[in-house]
Amino acid sequence: MHNGVDWKAAPKTAQWWAVDGNGKARWFKSPNVAPFTDFWYTDSEPAPTFGYEGDWRESLTRKP
Repeated sequence: MHNGVDWKAAPKTAQWWAVDGNGKARWFKSPNVAPFTDFWYTDSEPAPTFGYEGDWRESLTRKP
């Protein structure tokens, strides 16, 4: 979790922010369930890192 995420900079539908193993941050939107299937997916878009320097595996931050 990263307390420095500026949610005012997030897209309206963003629900999570996280950094990947390559050090790139992304906004993640609510999951969509594909009709007549048994899987879901989520859209994401690039985000600022907000100075995050921790382990990427611990970066997932949910919108308050």
